Amino acid sequence: MSGPIYTDLVAGLPSTVPFVGPETQERARGRGFAARLGANENVFGPSPYAITAMAQAAGEVWQYGDPENFDLKLALAEFHHIATENIIVGEGIDGLLGYLARMIVEPGVKVVTSQGAYPTFNYHVAGYGGELVTVPYKGDFEDPVALMQKAAEVGARLVYLANPDNPMGTVHSAEVIQAAIDAVPENCLLILDEAYIEFAPTGHAPELNTDDKKVIRMRTFSKAYGMAGARVGYGIGHADLIDSFNKIRNHFGMCRISQAGALAALKDQRYLAQTVDSIALGRKRIAQIVAEQGLSVVPSATNFVAVDCGQDAAFAKAVLDQLIARDIFVRMPFVAPQNRCIRLSVGKTADLSLFELQFPLALEAASGA
Repeated sequence: MSGPIYTDLVAGLPSTVPFVGPETQERARGRGFAARLGANENVFGPSPYAITAMAQAAGEVWQYGDPENFDLKLALAEFHHIATENIIVGEGIDGLLGYLARMIVEPGVKVVTSQGAYPTFNYHVAGYGGELVTVPYKGDFEDPVALMQKAAEVGARLVYLANPDNPMGTVHSAEVIQAAIDAVPENCLLILDEAYIEFAPTGHAPELNTDDKKVIRMRTFSKAYGMAGARVGYGIGHADLIDSFNKIRNHFGMCRISQAGALAALKDQRYLAQTVDSIALGRKRIAQIVAEQGLSVVPSATNFVAVDCGQDAAFAKAVLDQLIARDIFVRMPFVAPQNRCIRLSVGKTADLSLFELQFPLALEAASGA
């Protein structure tokens, strides 16, 4: 019996996903994790008001969500002091990246990103036949100058930059990022992924300029707002670019429950501030735990910390494997030299106490001592 005829692009792509989820690993292991610290999730969760709003909206889930995301866009516009026509809401930043790739990428189109940066973006580019061109990190930072130079050199249509960075957690100043925006070549669009910007100190996000056609700013409710499972992200950009999303997006892709939760979460800035403070304290505790073993962390402006294991990628992988064997879910960067590190999210007190207990044992086992 014959099956469907796939495009040459789909036929040539591997059946892969950017990340293997903790649930998949738990099924393979035959048991759960005691501490879930590998997925950059905010363990402190959403505002109680958001939880209440989502619970109330559940009774109305027989209705589709508003295809225009009107109330949420209006609230975001007021929050950022911009117009609603400059905002697109979608199924997390990942969903918006997929739409953007559909709009701009086609076979042979060159796209510039950092080697080892967020792999989901690369996944979307590959899915539309784009040609990825990468530049190395500069130390543990993405290199905005090199990214823009490479984009100009190869005639890229898209260039991706995260600030703060994933997977290292480092952050550039607003002045550095604005200089990168100003240097975007003609006929190119900068995707400025600011998923973790709420965790960064003030002074690291340039002023919003919705008249600039060369940049789209990506934000999310998955990280600081603690709603990763709700899948709510948004982009800020020029009205012409935002309107182009309407040509290809899934207009009923946003869940009614998620819309209600995000709207309530945005209004509770006091809870957001408490969460950011808790994350900062957690980062300090991780640094202390690591320092007790004679190691160091990469300074982070996110809800996760990259731990420098002090040797090469093979040793870092051994440490990671030992922690997973001890029921602590962590991940690590994919590309050298950043893969000398393991990476863990800030957990609650019990999570970090477990890490404090098991980390020296994992190091000892990885060393073969």
